[in-house]
This record gives sequence, C-alpha cells and structure tokens, in this order.
Amino acid sequence: MASGKTFIVEHLDPELGPWSELEYIAIAKETQETNGTFILSSLPAEFKVPAGLNDLPAFKPEHRGVEELYADTKPKVCLLDPAAAKDLSPEDGKTFDAFLFGGILGDDPPRDRTSELRKKGFEGRRLGPKQMTTDTAVRVTRLVVQDGIALDKVPYVDFPELKFNAHESTQMPFRYVTDKEGNPIMPQGMKELIQKDADKSLDDLM
Repeated sequence: MASGKTFIVEHLDPELGPWSELEYIAIAKETQETNGTFILSSLPAEFKVPAGLNDLPAFKPEHRGVEELYADTKPKVCLLDPAAAKDLSPEDGKTFDAFLFGGILGDDPPRDRTSELRKKGFEGRRLGPKQMTTDTAVRVTRLVVQDGIALDKVPYVDFPELKFNAHESTQMPFRYVTDKEGNPIMPQGMKELIQKDADKSLDDLM
C-alpha cells in the first residue's frame, strides 16, 4: 500500500478528556489501517499518553509544536480551518503532505481556537459549513485527499439522534460520516460514554 498522509492534532488543552481519548484512538486506528501517521503535537511535559494510543504504531506523541516540526516545510501543511476561503479538494492531496487540526473541532458552540494556528501562517481549507468532531474531520480529510472523494460526495448525516432505549435518546450537534447502513461513524465506546454523561446530567437535576 502506498504511504498515507500525516494527520496532526495540535492538542491545545492541558489534559485529555474521555471524549478526546476515544476520538484520538479512533483516528490512530483508522490512520494505521490506511498506512498514515497520526501526530498529537504540543503535548505538555507531564502529559500521560493513554495505553490505547501507545499500542498503535501509527501514533506519534510530540512535545514540539507543529511550527517547530514543519519549520522548513510549512507550505506542505494544510490547516483545516472553518474560516478558510477554499474547500478541501482531492487535488490538495497532491499539494500537501500533512493536515493540521486544532483538536477543538468538536466544541459546541464552536470557539475559534483554530485562529491560534491560523496566525502561524499555514494555508487553510474548509470542510464545509457544519461542525464536526475531531475524528470526523480527520476521517473526511482522509477520504478526500487519500481516497479522492469530493467533499460533497462524502456520505454525511447531520445532528443524528442516538437512541439508548425506548425512553432515552439524545441529539448530537455535529455532522458525521455514515457507514454503509447510513449510521453515524463514531469511536468505539462513544455511545456508551454519551449515555453515561446523559445519565449523570439527569442525576444532577434530581
């Protein structure tokens, strides 16, 4: 298999929450399956990498920031940026070697923390008008730049409702890639974590 692309999440938080951990493990697994590399950059010195990530050879933890990592090859790095002027296209797979994410695409409401990376001068591309989780953004980028699928041809579902049982459900405020059955692709264990969080919220109200 030909060498895949490099996907970089500049981790802008001091620790790794359970949601991010599941998303990053999903990114690492899918990147490994497609012969790519997943770098988690700007990690603080005390950062502890979860075992689920350390076990995947495609995953590379980095204390250096993306600016230092790509000091001599900045034009080869594409920043996925909601404020960019151009949408990502299959041709970008020939232009760029690495694709950079702020690690904060799943914010709801969205905070423009990608601006911290934008100021560093990386060329940007958009993934469309809807908010995505970080793993979804990486998945869409890989489908476009490695598999050559146009952005508007990727199968999506917006704001899917997750049903836990006959009485419990929750609507997710994001866009997801769908599988062959039309279900949103989510990290393993994410649905259970969402249900647990929902149950905890209900307990807080009682």
